[in-house]
Amino acid sequence: MKVLGIVPARGGSKGVPGKNIKLLGEKPLIAYTLEAAAASQLTRTIVSTDDEHIAQVAKEWGGDVPFIRPSDLATDLANSIGVVQHALRTMEELEGGQYDAVMLLQPTTPFRRTEDIDKALSILAETQADSVISVVDVEGHHPARMKFIKDGKLIDPEFCEAYENQPRQELETMYIRNGAIYLTKRDILLNNSFKGKDCRALVMPGNLSVNIDTAFDFDYAQWILDHYLS
Repeated sequence: MKVLGIVPARGGSKGVPGKNIKLLGEKPLIAYTLEAAAASQLTRTIVSTDDEHIAQVAKEWGGDVPFIRPSDLATDLANSIGVVQHALRTMEELEGGQYDAVMLLQPTTPFRRTEDIDKALSILAETQADSVISVVDVEGHHPARMKFIKDGKLIDPEFCEAYENQPRQELETMYIRNGAIYLTKRDILLNNSFKGKDCRALVMPGNLSVNIDTAFDFDYAQWILDHYLS
């Protein structure tokens, strides 16, 4: 398959100013994603950014920045599917051909590996599914343990555990998207979905599933890097 990798990196981060190029260890955050993608089987990987400084840093780390994203797709309200659709259409117009699928690689999940990217590509090729999305085990944050609060009282939802403090091992394993990989066939994406009807899972371990949104997340990513990945 011909698959386009897209690394979205807008310049207006509020939670962590300059997040996409802030140093994590000895490299800017975006570099981790660029390096993993460069060694993968993706046909081409490009960076979609509205920020000239981010574009320059990305290029210094081997990134391909063929265009600058329009400002209307770089606001707090701009959704990721619109950003990816714009990048896909722009690249197909520039190259004069179509891609079979698109992989969204958010730089805020820096620890996804080349092997994770290639595994997702293999799953899509082997199953002919609509999409492959990376997930991580929720472990102790299982939905069956969650509660509503009404008038200060804890209320059990319909899906609550069978009895109080039920061991996690007795609960059906559940997963949550970790933000590392969204691989979607072209026609599904252009129909405004990353998932489609047949979505397959790429399960990743917790230490590789850090998703950075806040300053605390960034510090936690540094801790993971120092203690597990160095």
